[in-house]
Amino acid sequence: MKYAYFPGCSLESTARSFDLSTRAVCRELGIALEEIPEWTCCGSTPAHASSDSLSVALPTLNLQKAQAAGLPVMVACASCYARLRIANHRISSDPEDRRRAERITGRTYDGGVEVRHVLDVLVNHLGLDAIRAKVRRPLAGLRVACYYGCLLTRPPEIVAFDDAEHPSSMDALAAAAGAEPVEWPFKTECCGAGLSMTNSGVVARLAHKLLSMARASGADCLAVACPLCHVNLDLRQADAAKAHGAFQPTPVLYVTQLLGLALGLPPENLGIDALTVGFAGGKP
Repeated sequence: MKYAYFPGCSLESTARSFDLSTRAVCRELGIALEEIPEWTCCGSTPAHASSDSLSVALPTLNLQKAQAAGLPVMVACASCYARLRIANHRISSDPEDRRRAERITGRTYDGGVEVRHVLDVLVNHLGLDAIRAKVRRPLAGLRVACYYGCLLTRPPEIVAFDDAEHPSSMDALAAAAGAEPVEWPFKTECCGAGLSMTNSGVVARLAHKLLSMARASGADCLAVACPLCHVNLDLRQADAAKAHGAFQPTPVLYVTQLLGLALGLPPENLGIDALTVGFAGGKP
């Protein structure tokens, strides 16, 4: 099982832990990752608001490189995943979008490269049985609120690997790792996304709502699969408590970090030490 891996900008900076844990988990599970050579920014959240042409051309550059390697693409960042999938959708369904992207990139592309999120690869390609067979340290007794956010499963006609309103793939993966996923109503609510720097007050309010509800639902921690969600929910807890009332500090981990711990990987190989709110379950 081999994928062209697109880490994206966040995973080389603020979300380094997501990159470390994704690579470590895939290596342990026999998923070979070949990083796309000389990959470029996909445009992320801002591109489509500033340049419609670049919002398609930037991810297309990376898809063209993956096509040259003859591999499907695996992405960890939810925003990168959305941009690459949207580019494929627009190029394959709109001849003008295709011509414009090819004119900008200087290469032909038909939108045919398969793009999958790491969660999709783990649950639907590798499979939960294969993961259970590799678990060495089951996360028994750990209650996890799985938080998908608003990008990972929407719009459903484009991302299409889980239910848009009531997704379950991360819950199934947490259960395979031995943890207990809790049922809670905010698993696809927005965390404020890119407003973390431009309007932190909104992020503090939304983070308080999400974290308080996760705790009220019995969760010991949250699992996420998006760098923006992680920044907003892990880093902004003190701001949220100061502005909207105290709540019990809650560890927020990437789902690949939780899985890595269950596989018996050392916490330092998963970036556990980078969490703002410490996770006692991550200590050997």
